[in-house]
Amino acid sequence: MSLLELHDVSMIYGSVKALQGIDLTVEKGEWLALMGPSGSGKTTLMNIIGCMDKASTGSIVLDGVDFTNVTAGNLTMLRRDKIGLVFQQFHLIPYLTAVENLMVAQYYHSMPDEQEALVALERVGLKERARHLPSQLSGGEQQRVCIARALINYPMLILADEPTGNLDETNAKIVLEFFQQLHREGHTIIMVTHDPKVAELAERCIVLEHGRIANRKDRRIVCREEEVS
Repeated sequence: MSLLELHDVSMIYGSVKALQGIDLTVEKGEWLALMGPSGSGKTTLMNIIGCMDKASTGSIVLDGVDFTNVTAGNLTMLRRDKIGLVFQQFHLIPYLTAVENLMVAQYYHSMPDEQEALVALERVGLKERARHLPSQLSGGEQQRVCIARALINYPMLILADEPTGNLDETNAKIVLEFFQQLHREGHTIIMVTHDPKVAELAERCIVLEHGRIANRKDRRIVCREEEVS
């Protein structure tokens, strides 16, 4: 069953066509990798899916809700209620502790619950670091706080933009193992990455070039073909 459907989506800034005629369907529980060179439209596409920008043309349906023509305020509510965001740059509030950063995300969704936030941090292995400020955490720990923050309001879709881009090899492995666990649990994930090894973890990979989908690779089909041979 599809969770997300994009039909003929384009994004135009003046004379620049950042996206052109994007058709894309993402199934519930799928892990999709999104690749492409700088300027290919990856960030633009993620911003549209993440309800941070509105497409110039086309339609976008998430969980049965068509948000093509909704207001900016309703886009904010859709993002709050249905999407969890994980960024390369973390975007943690520097003067708040790890648990307080999660409680801020809860506040904008419903009600802060410190115990629930602590449980979320424990899930990513950081309960003992709950009272630490971001500056007192390693890059890998900060990214795990971001993952906990993305999950705290039980989103239908997790969007991750280069989540290992600022991490060393050890911390990148920890973060990717956690994404693999989320996928096994049935979470739907769309992840932007420049790393082919990271993309190989996903079920499917699409490559953008000049605002268009240039290539699609379904690892599930490849695996089935290998089993048959």
